[in-house]
Amino acid sequence: MKPSDIEALSFKIIDKEAGEHNFSQKEWSIVRRMIHTSADFEYMQTVRFHHKAVKAGIKAIIQGKTIITDTRMAMSGISKKKLDCFNVKVKCLISDAEVEKKAFEEETTRAHAAVDAAVSDMDGGIYVIGNAPTALLRLIELVKTGKAAPALIIGLPVGFVNAAESKAALIETDYPYITNVGRKGGSNIAASVVNALANIARGEHETILC
Repeated sequence: MKPSDIEALSFKIIDKEAGEHNFSQKEWSIVRRMIHTSADFEYMQTVRFHHKAVKAGIKAIIQGKTIITDTRMAMSGISKKKLDCFNVKVKCLISDAEVEKKAFEEETTRAHAAVDAAVSDMDGGIYVIGNAPTALLRLIELVKTGKAAPALIIGLPVGFVNAAESKAALIETDYPYITNVGRKGGSNIAASVVNALANIARGEHETILC
């Protein structure tokens, strides 16, 4: 089977097994890709969308705003070909020398320090977190104090320490987010959300032919 045929069949199976749901068409295209990436239908119950999230994410992509990730793994999972159509840059500062230095001096995580370093780049863009709860907690703090203004936060950190708690804190904000409740998540899941948004953006922008 061709890769495109495999993907099409996978989505057909997912649609059949998922059955009825209350997601909008655009929201379902995102959740379905998360399920496709993980083979985990539990995301149907745990995903949470801020009511402005999908629109904000699509707008940021169409406008060519920067996407910043908390890990290089998340960055590598994002389809650059889809985003090149909109001149979108994808950045990850986790290995930046200044970020490493600041994290060492302040005795914090590199993910936390990377959020501070990315403040100017994230303005109007998308911040994608699939691994580090410390990054999400720091980002929430900066957003609440008006020091950071991404258009959308994709907060899907995974793990046992503060992963669920950081996502719960994000849901309590009135800021555009796509997240889930509980410990599950991951860089691959976070990247799949970006890829789904890019697909929607390409479908809505008639001048995009790539």
